[in-house]
Amino acid sequence: MQSPGAEWPCLRYRLLPWAHALFLPTLAMETLNIVVAFCSQKIWPVFPQCAGEENWVDSRTIYVGHKEPPPGAEAYIPQRYPDNRIVSSKYTFWNFIPKNLFEQFRRIANFYFLIIFLVQLIIDTPTSPVTSGLPLFFVITVTAIKQGYEDWLRHKADNAMNQCPVHFIQHGKLVRKQSRKLRVGDIVMVKEDETFPCDLIFLSSNRGDGTCHVTTASLDGESSHKTHYAVQDTKGFHTEEDVDRLHATIECEQPQPDLYKFVGRINVYSDLNDPVVRPLGSENLLLRGATLKNTEKIFGVAIYTGMETKMALNYQSKSQKRSAVEKSMNVFLIVYLCILVSKALVNTVLKYVWQSEPFRDEPWYNQKTESERQRNLFLRAFTDFLAFMVLFNYIIPVSMYVTVEMQKFLGSYFISWDEDMFDEETGEGPLVNTSDLNEELGQVEYIFTDKTGTLTENNMAFKECCIEGQVYVPHVICNGQVLPDSSGIDMIDSSPGVSGREREELFFRALCLCHTVQVKDDDQVDGPRKSPDSGKSCVYISSSPDEVALVEGIQRLGFTYLRLKDNYMEILNRNDDIERFELLEILSFDSVRRRMSVIVRAATGEIYLFCKGADSSIFPRVTEGRVDQIRARVERNAVEGLRTLCVAYKSMAPEEYEGACRLLQAAKVALQDREKKLAEAYEQIERDLILLGATAVEDRLQEKAADTIEALQKAGIKVWVLTGDKMETAAATCYACKLFRRSTQVLELTTKRIEEQSLHDVLFELSKTVLRCSGSLTRDNFSGLSADMQDYGLIIDGAALSLIMKPREDGSSSNYRELFLEICRNCSAVLCCRMAPLQKAQIVKLIKFSKEHPITLAIGDGANDVSMILEAHVGIGVIGKEGRQAARNSDYAIPKFKHLKKMLLVHGHFYYIRISELVQYFFYKNVCFIFPQFLYQFFCGFSQQTLYDTAYLTLYNISFTSLPILLYSLMEQHVGIDMLQRDPSLYRDIAKNALLRWRVFTYWTFLGLFDALVFFFGAYFMFENTVVTSGGQMFGNWTFGTLVFTVMVFTVTLKLALDTHYWTWINHFVIWGSLLFYIVFSLLWGGIIWPFLSYQRMYYVFMHMLSSGPAWLGIILLITVSLLPDVLKKVLCRQLWPTATERTQARNQCLSVEQPTVFMLSQTSSGLSF
Repeated sequence: MQSPGAEWPCLRYRLLPWAHALFLPTLAMETLNIVVAFCSQKIWPVFPQCAGEENWVDSRTIYVGHKEPPPGAEAYIPQRYPDNRIVSSKYTFWNFIPKNLFEQFRRIANFYFLIIFLVQLIIDTPTSPVTSGLPLFFVITVTAIKQGYEDWLRHKADNAMNQCPVHFIQHGKLVRKQSRKLRVGDIVMVKEDETFPCDLIFLSSNRGDGTCHVTTASLDGESSHKTHYAVQDTKGFHTEEDVDRLHATIECEQPQPDLYKFVGRINVYSDLNDPVVRPLGSENLLLRGATLKNTEKIFGVAIYTGMETKMALNYQSKSQKRSAVEKSMNVFLIVYLCILVSKALVNTVLKYVWQSEPFRDEPWYNQKTESERQRNLFLRAFTDFLAFMVLFNYIIPVSMYVTVEMQKFLGSYFISWDEDMFDEETGEGPLVNTSDLNEELGQVEYIFTDKTGTLTENNMAFKECCIEGQVYVPHVICNGQVLPDSSGIDMIDSSPGVSGREREELFFRALCLCHTVQVKDDDQVDGPRKSPDSGKSCVYISSSPDEVALVEGIQRLGFTYLRLKDNYMEILNRNDDIERFELLEILSFDSVRRRMSVIVRAATGEIYLFCKGADSSIFPRVTEGRVDQIRARVERNAVEGLRTLCVAYKSMAPEEYEGACRLLQAAKVALQDREKKLAEAYEQIERDLILLGATAVEDRLQEKAADTIEALQKAGIKVWVLTGDKMETAAATCYACKLFRRSTQVLELTTKRIEEQSLHDVLFELSKTVLRCSGSLTRDNFSGLSADMQDYGLIIDGAALSLIMKPREDGSSSNYRELFLEICRNCSAVLCCRMAPLQKAQIVKLIKFSKEHPITLAIGDGANDVSMILEAHVGIGVIGKEGRQAARNSDYAIPKFKHLKKMLLVHGHFYYIRISELVQYFFYKNVCFIFPQFLYQFFCGFSQQTLYDTAYLTLYNISFTSLPILLYSLMEQHVGIDMLQRDPSLYRDIAKNALLRWRVFTYWTFLGLFDALVFFFGAYFMFENTVVTSGGQMFGNWTFGTLVFTVMVFTVTLKLALDTHYWTWINHFVIWGSLLFYIVFSLLWGGIIWPFLSYQRMYYVFMHMLSSGPAWLGIILLITVSLLPDVLKKVLCRQLWPTATERTQARNQCLSVEQPTVFMLSQTSSGLSF
């Protein structure tokens, strides 16, 4: 019995689950933790702890079927859990408007325009609040409608999911209810082809061996069948009544989003004995969203429901990445904000200088009131400053952000629709997981790529095995004859003796037993992989292609793995006898250990541990065997680019096995640090091994991988290969895919070399080598391949990288890092081998934050590549055979590595060109728009009089000039697609944000200022001698403003037409349609088309202006003069300093002119021949 005071410490259990269930905000959760921490320090030490608190702070206890444990069992504190409702929507009917407005006004541009709008409402400003309010309302409304529609679709999907019927056990009977009513602890029955309604612990199935098969395509995209295992003590419960009699509790970790990790244990109570404790892992967990396959039905207990399921926890988006273009855009915005403030200050100062003379401050026709005279000077000045800010605020383009978002969203479909990037073999096409980084594809300077499954096919073929110095190759041709399947070829020694034959068979048995391969019948599996032995109707399936290749290869050498049944593995030996081995333990593979083991008991009672893994993890644990001979063969195969594994074994005495069992059981049932304890247990068990041999498996290069790397290097992109493979294997692959060439001098920074020399000496020696050709000058970071300089390639391994990244004794590591980076900058290619997943991310981060801050791209296909994909500026996943974790966590996904060429050189190039023009054009047209308003103040006594009508102020960015630039940014192709792929060097023209540099930005700004001066003073000098129409009327203020505005709209639209290289009917329709719309609107607004709209200021003004011949002439002349400098600049630059892109454009124009001529000559010659 617990003391009454024991309830105090348990407050943690009662509060925290409530906080999780109610989704308290972060601040509330932090406050709760502070309260709990304070109580734990000040109050709780007075009382004894409640049972298990020191161990179960981060765990939950579930009563299976809501049955409390029997009296005398360990007491648990009941927790509250959320129901099974899934809520993927952001808004509700009641909070949509306030929440959406709050999110939108968190954007600086929207908040800025809101402030301007409020200022217009509060003080007397020269423009109507409508001029700022309407564009802002338009932007906010469009965004809200888009987000509201998307959320409505999410609500529909949520309701469909939450109302799905589910079968669960209640009082020994099957009851049906809606999914949202499920609770933690309910026992659920799921039938074949149904999805699991929540996260379940697998209790039993209709299969005798207590297994079931599931697909997790909706979770991680993997369509292969995965095998899950029922709890050992419950797998015999096949009926509802049996399951209802189960009396058990489950202790497990609190919800966390990792799909592949789960830690828990189940206590099964019986009437007489103490509870049986069994470990629970990811193999016992059935995830919500997965589908049951090839199994009639299963029973499971709900442990995570609703928003606590792993699927729901994975809804949260990845950290937001921002492109270089977006950063440039924000900097330009700050510059224009400074220009705006400067304009307002200058006008405010000049206004009071102008008004310093009394007759100007108070003209006889506009005398001030007494209250106006007594008003504070500083308050008046501040009000005038705000008024000028309002007047000039249109220089900040509010609609630019909306246009950029639409351009990115709509433009991303061009990747998805690209038929050239569709892979017919797999039926997969490219995926766009985020559209925010489209233009970043055109700025990549470094590519970090995985090897296996990315550069190679990950389609393994067994080549050979080496057993104690003898090499066995299946299907070898000898003297023109194909040898029988069971034959081995002795390529080193003579035929093995009796002991050698025993070792040989032991090796084959090890490969038949040490794996996680599943055997299925042909009709049981979707998309099966057939056994190479046509006589066997079995199919091998595994999450690792290596394992399938090894089992198939050994089958061709005479040993066939048949199946796993009732925990017994069956194999067929060379004599066609079936051997049965009891599977006692599996020591699973992981990327850190780089090996796996099984412990089996033979029919004779002998216990064996078979271990296979990378040579670097096997050789240090071996005490016997022909290590030197096998090591030599492994190194030879690695040089040829083959993937190698070593195989070892040991016999275990019963006492040793029992000790290992106790060690493993203690680690498996631990809820805290289970992985660490298992790793320590594995380390103790997998030692003192006897080396049997090694295998070699070939992984062929992907189609066009070499061509793709060559094109990327010509584009000035540096390619690094990051792999966990051996150095020799990886180096062979690098030569095959042309990352290293015959002329490349390969430098090594490996553990072996560092052991011979100190790290300091090795780094300085490499540094001298790479800088020798260029003296003290560093190679151009973007040089790519160069004929004039020696090409260097660097090979570094994981251990050497750890030493470089490790802080030095004086506490700094920057010197070694900088020296390493200096060496890498001068190498055309780098190979990093023996890399752990986190080391891959470290390399990417090191380059990403180097002093040049280059744009990085990481590409991979497996879960071990996710960390570097998330770290890089752009992450690309290959939809490969290692699952879809990489594709799911990436920004973009492609079926094959070869598609990276078009994604960068074509799509990336176009995206960057288009959005750069969009950003610069928006600022340009707004300078053209607002600078005449600034100049006009010098002619109106700084009275804040507007030059343009309110309607023109409002619609300039929304209607008159918005669609042409949007269509341009979606469809422009300044160079043909074929030319971009044929000439990768064109990619260099846009490198390092070339089109958004300060020089280009300054040119666009000064072009806008020049055009604004032409608009204003051209119209001013035209009006200097009062222009009189044929009717004797004079032009006035609004006619002058309308003339300036008309010239401006036509100039900025025609400027875009001049920049357009790729014309379609849509471009013509939008550009000329926008100009026509402006004319029609002006006629409508002036009361010409719709006489009832007799607006007093603009009534008949537009028609009045067009009725004058000089106005027509002035419009044409001013448009011509405005466009002339840009045309001259383009012509001169193309003739004198053409870029590679401009030379290509000129070449294409010549070809397009020559083709009709050639066609006519060919027609003439053919006519003459007749």
